[in-house]
Amino acid sequence: MNEKKPKNKDMRLAALRRFAIAITALTIVGLLFLGFEESYAYVLVALAVGYSMDLLLETVEAWSTGRNARYLGGFVPFINFLLPAHITSQAVAMLLYSNEQLWPIAFASALAGGSKYIFRINIGDKYQHFLNPSNAGIAITLILFPWVSITPPYQYTENFSGALDWILPLFFIIFGTLLNARYARRITLVIAWLVAFAAQGMLRAWFFDTPVIAEVEIMTGVAFLLFTFYMIEDPGTTPYKPLGQILFGVSVAA
Repeated sequence: MNEKKPKNKDMRLAALRRFAIAITALTIVGLLFLGFEESYAYVLVALAVGYSMDLLLETVEAWSTGRNARYLGGFVPFINFLLPAHITSQAVAMLLYSNEQLWPIAFASALAGGSKYIFRINIGDKYQHFLNPSNAGIAITLILFPWVSITPPYQYTENFSGALDWILPLFFIIFGTLLNARYARRITLVIAWLVAFAAQGMLRAWFFDTPVIAEVEIMTGVAFLLFTFYMIEDPGTTPYKPLGQILFGVSVAA
């Protein structure tokens, strides 16, 4: 047991690093070539607020509990600590659209960071958050401010045509499968989610007498692929054991 925990922690850190690199690369390529609707200011504001919230709340908690802050110890621990905030903030900037208003992006990023310290339970000798931070921040923002919307799904391939319309989604599938199978160890969750989502689509088609393709074609979109391979399987808020992953994936699809 003592050997398994450090190994799982190392795999989680490796997954976080690769997710951070992947979402950063997607943001840069998306803004420069793909036709992302978000502005550069969205990204900068989200990152600034996300970093600040994590550093502030960690500092306050470390002070209140009499321990050292997790970001202390040098450059590498500092960067490792900010990886979740980096991923979450870029997800918020990528998925929310608030026209020229920047404060909803800042609001969602602050909520996402704060949710990790509010919605959590005691597991063993530590507290663990149980909500996906970016999903929590985005969902609450959309509920509170109906005029804020998600970014249009077409933005991911807006400037592509022909073979590139197939190559980009295929890249997301291959790279996402590698990340989840080798590092995040959540490929069982991904498969369960996909099977359950497709099954309920076919069930709806049978029950309402609608074309099956109309119910499941959303699964071919890049937005669906990004959620499937890069968001739903957040290592910090999803089960590690296969059975738990299956139940989680099916419940999300339902």
